[in-house]
Amino acid sequence: MKYYFENDGYCVCCDKNVKFIATNSWYRDNYICSNCKSIPRERALMYLIEKFYPNYNLLDIHESSPCKRGASLKLQNKCPNYIASQYYGESDKGKIINGYRNENLESQTFKDESFDLVITQDVMEHIFNPQSAFREISRTLKPGGAHIFTVPLINKERTTECWAKLDDNNNIIFLKEEEYHGNPINPKGSPVTFHYGYDIVDLIYKSSGMVTQIFTIDNVDLGIRAEYIDVLISRKI
Repeated sequence: MKYYFENDGYCVCCDKNVKFIATNSWYRDNYICSNCKSIPRERALMYLIEKFYPNYNLLDIHESSPCKRGASLKLQNKCPNYIASQYYGESDKGKIINGYRNENLESQTFKDESFDLVITQDVMEHIFNPQSAFREISRTLKPGGAHIFTVPLINKERTTECWAKLDDNNNIIFLKEEEYHGNPINPKGSPVTFHYGYDIVDLIYKSSGMVTQIFTIDNVDLGIRAEYIDVLISRKI
């Protein structure tokens, strides 16, 4: 096994002193907490939740498409008013399926101003109509609430590119090279629909009126070092 990097540190996802180990040069998915198996973007997101919302355990939270580790697991265990959703299709929207509420981020069944925080981790690059999703997220947030999320800002200073769309029969049409990422409920994965740049903040504002900050953290003591490590916080004014 080729050695890349390891260090002792503190994991904000499992709240333990741990060893962080990377056995692959792609740290984003392979710089792992020895205890809870969280990865850097999950730790970065949890760090910022605790920094800006130290009372997060008392808040009403919706997380779309959570995984079963890291920040998702910590929020589930510590927050009594935490709701998790996955998207199983348009039938039975709003109902509980396999322990998750069935919700389409582009057209949700939640009431207006339901949540203090909405969390998504590497979800927005798989949305076909992000304008609708950001608008709906804002609708479901209480005044002063926030959408805290990770998304790979691959294009950085370059303009955001549409990568895939749906045709009139809801078939996926890739405009660029076919690309899929992992999906916790679909072994085929989720198609990548956008390669975002920093101009995502303008898209969010024009779609929803929310004002967005981009945070980039590099802190090996917390196991936060990776490619595309940005965390975005969009606040509802």
